[in-house]
Amino acid sequence: MQTSTTLRPGQRGAKKFMSQYGDRLVCVRYRQDAQRKMRFKTVELIVEEWPWTPLPPRRKKERLIFLKVAFPEKELRRQIKDAGGAWNPDQQAWEMRYDHAIALGLETRIVEAAGCYI
Repeated sequence: MQTSTTLRPGQRGAKKFMSQYGDRLVCVRYRQDAQRKMRFKTVELIVEEWPWTPLPPRRKKERLIFLKVAFPEKELRRQIKDAGGAWNPDQQAWEMRYDHAIALGLETRIVEAAGCYI
C-alpha cells in the first residue's frame, strides 16, 4: 500500500475528521493498493499521552564546538592548541572538535550560543 496524500488537521479533506475527532486528530492519509485496485482514507489519532523528558541531543565526535577559557589560563590554552583548537575572534571563544574537548576533560567549558564567552 502506498500513501498518495497526507493532510494535516484543518486542511481541505480533513475538516470533517477534525470536527469528529478534535485535537486528537494527527493527520488524514489517502492510500492506494495497486494489487487490490482499492483506495483507502485513514486517520491517525492520539489515543494516549503522558509527560516525557527528551534525552539531550547527542553531539557528533567531529562536530566543532566553542569553549570558554579565561585569558590567564595559558597552560589550558596551549593544550587546546596542541589538540587542534583555534581562537575564534567572532565568537570570542576557542573552537575545536567535540571529541578532543571531551578527551581533555573540558565538557563544562562548552558554550552553546554565540557571545556566551565570559
